[in-house]
Amino acid sequence: MFKKILIANRGEIACRVIRTAKRMGIQTVAVYSDADARAPHVRMADESVRLGPAPASESYLKAELIVDACKATGAEAVHPGYGFLSERTSFAQALADAGIAFIGPPPNAIAAMGDKIESKKLAKQAGVNVVPGYLGDIATTDDAVKIASDIGYPVMMKASAGGGGKGMRLAWSETDVREGFDSVKREGLNSFGDDRVFIEKFIEQPRHIEIQLLGDQHGNILYLNERECSIQRRHQKVVEEAPSPFVTPEMRKAMGEQAVALARAVGYYSAGTVELIVSGADPTGKSFYFLEMNTRLQVEHPVTEEITGLDLVEQMIRVAAGEKLAFTQKDVQLNGWSIETRIYAEDPSRGFLPSTGRLIRYRPPIEHRYENEVVRVDDGVFDGGEVSMFYDPMIAKLITWAATRIEAIDAQVDALDQFVIDGISNNVDFLSALMQHPRFRSGEITTGFIAEEYPDGFHGAPAEEQLTADLAVIAGMVAVIGDERAAEISDQLGPAPILSGERIVCFGSARHNVRIKPYKGGTLAVLDGQGPIDIVGRWTVGQRLLSVVIDGRERIVQIRRVGRNWELQTRGASHKVQVLQPHVAELSKHMIEKPAPDLSRLLLAPMPGLLTKLDVAVGDKVEPGQPVAVMEAMKMENILRAPKAATVKATPAKAGDSLAVDQVIVEFE
Repeated sequence: MFKKILIANRGEIACRVIRTAKRMGIQTVAVYSDADARAPHVRMADESVRLGPAPASESYLKAELIVDACKATGAEAVHPGYGFLSERTSFAQALADAGIAFIGPPPNAIAAMGDKIESKKLAKQAGVNVVPGYLGDIATTDDAVKIASDIGYPVMMKASAGGGGKGMRLAWSETDVREGFDSVKREGLNSFGDDRVFIEKFIEQPRHIEIQLLGDQHGNILYLNERECSIQRRHQKVVEEAPSPFVTPEMRKAMGEQAVALARAVGYYSAGTVELIVSGADPTGKSFYFLEMNTRLQVEHPVTEEITGLDLVEQMIRVAAGEKLAFTQKDVQLNGWSIETRIYAEDPSRGFLPSTGRLIRYRPPIEHRYENEVVRVDDGVFDGGEVSMFYDPMIAKLITWAATRIEAIDAQVDALDQFVIDGISNNVDFLSALMQHPRFRSGEITTGFIAEEYPDGFHGAPAEEQLTADLAVIAGMVAVIGDERAAEISDQLGPAPILSGERIVCFGSARHNVRIKPYKGGTLAVLDGQGPIDIVGRWTVGQRLLSVVIDGRERIVQIRRVGRNWELQTRGASHKVQVLQPHVAELSKHMIEKPAPDLSRLLLAPMPGLLTKLDVAVGDKVEPGQPVAVMEAMKMENILRAPKAATVKATPAKAGDSLAVDQVIVEFE
């Protein structure tokens, strides 16, 4: 077994690998860029080596620096995590040439599966179902239009070396191909150094199923059940679960055996994943097709670990050290259900655009492993840390396990209520809303779920009447305690101290009268003359979470003071409420609100990023939906369109400018 390994990655996956290595008694070496000098993975490792400046191209993507770090520290092996160099054949070969073990598959397998065009050809030869499409080199947009027309719309354009949602565009028409083909080529080149694009038929009502593989260097290859990854946004996975609510034992066996056949055909070992697209319109489940093989650990690997009881990182390390797998296919368990949600630094209310900046406060839910429930958090961030524009915007992964799917989903909702993240926008409310959505809970999902269920974007989960009433009571109670007293007790464990009082709680135009009175062991409230309502509440240590039981209903509410108002966050929505003394509320009825400024004549930067292209000039006339500019953020291109028919009056921003959020790009007359 290795004595020391280096982790050629950052963030939560670096922390994840280090934890397993420490448990195995293996010393660890972290690498970091200037942006990550104080990152948790650096502090967790036994040693650390600086690679270079913040941009990945000058640090984490420089293979020679990783090799040098191994030689300087005596690391015998490298775990690449995912992303960065994890699927770079030249990196695995460079390590082999230097006599350093790669904790992953052999270079020839990476090469065979890393090229999506060639991998589909190999899959077909191995007897694996493949999606109809064109796998040759496509040189021009005109060629792409002809090929797409021959295949039949809708089609998917994909960068040959793409992954993680980058370098992919769905086209429903010739216009979509002409607008998107060049973007796919650029994203492929910028993110993967390869601008080749292929086109294949888009499977309608698609479900994204993947098979986890594990093989050793002695010819043993197993499949570790499947994961359902259909909840996606812009082809980026948002929620994953194992097993799939759609897959039957017969489907599992057929998919698993085809995946193993493909892996065997390329001499694969270590952990890897075969991704499949399945037609939800086919109830037999026989219409499944090969998409790609990821020759690395997947972001969503924890859900497989939770249902099988295996540590996949440990297995990868043992395989790389030459050990045989200690179990066979018949030993693979499928126990209970596990769900993973990805906590991203993004703003769901602004079209899920990336959010960067400092984490003023970060408190994840408390992890636990009970007999009937597991809550696990994989993260690599900290209070005061920076979510940088240079890297992926994922903050953490929340993993739950329970005996049934619904129980695992409910555990997600409860844990998401306990996430405290300040300083940057995040998608916690959105994830909670997904978990509560009736269609998701039914299991009738496709990759189009988010676009279909949230066509106008996300603006918070709907609150039932009882929840609104309970929040009014909570807001009144917190206001009676008082700002200073609430802050004082928020770091203590114990009953929330209550004073008597009356408040008017305003939810938009609705007003509620709340009267609060303590009694021994709890609090009584009267809401709009109705009651009494019995409340027992406890503040959570180090957080502003209030856990309350209102007439037997459990509520976990995160409470923030926002200017003169309160913000109560729970169950997938942040509710801004105003709490007033009764006499102030009476006077406020006579106040006139100032109208919001009209911004419709401005095209604003929806996120921090680089303006890569400006398609209009002063005097140009534009139509609604016409592409006006292209911005790049987090290695993804975003096409900005004209909000209405207008004439361009000014272009304050120029191509090549680094823009702040809400910076004016174009002004219309």
